[in-house]
Amino acid sequence: MITITENTNNNPENLDNNKVVEIKNLDFYFGHGSIRKQILFNINLTLKKGEVVILKGPSGSGKTTLLTLMGALRSASYGSLKVFNQELINAPEKLLINIRKNIGYIFQAHNLLNSLTARQNVQMSLELHSQFSHEEVKQKSIEMLNAVGLGDRINYYPENLSGGQKQRVAIARALVSHPKMVLADEPTAALDSKSGRDVVDIMQKLARQQGCTILIVSHDDRILDVADRIIELEDGKLLTESQV
Repeated sequence: MITITENTNNNPENLDNNKVVEIKNLDFYFGHGSIRKQILFNINLTLKKGEVVILKGPSGSGKTTLLTLMGALRSASYGSLKVFNQELINAPEKLLINIRKNIGYIFQAHNLLNSLTARQNVQMSLELHSQFSHEEVKQKSIEMLNAVGLGDRINYYPENLSGGQKQRVAIARALVSHPKMVLADEPTAALDSKSGRDVVDIMQKLARQQGCTILIVSHDDRILDVADRIIELEDGKLLTESQV
């Protein structure tokens, strides 16, 4: 059993106000000119350190767009979007890159590289952090795979892993660098009921041990009980929020 401790060495800024994400009056548009379409409307949302939030809504409601904006994977120009106390609206690429180093991403498609073993896939996340030696990177990757129950699959390639095991590798990759926030987009959509529950429970447990915030975009009502809060998005607008 490994002990996971919070790593603050690479934080863009210490979170003295407990707010990991702070969004105010955010609008987002796709396209330009006559084909420009508004996707998000006046979004106001705060995510706090250590909480688990589920974002629900029908397909096409803007959930993934909002997640990618919070993850510094695309840029917006209207309103305010602060992540780790850093304003991302019209931010330079260098700042966006630095923010991304402190976020773990988990997607419906696990996005593993088939030519790499489970350990090598997990190591990719740590290679962004130059303070770790090659041996440290390798050891941390092995420890995290053990933590997600894949200690006997460390040197397996993705083609020899089940769907649930691949998602566990993706979770290990997202969490191994001890990010301040984890963003998960439909992480259980391609899994059966048991595998989906297993990966969400693992993600919740490990992330809470690390003290980071988790945002899960999901249609899966079976996992709602892992959330501290549930928020809903429809037609690009936040509708309701409930405590669990």
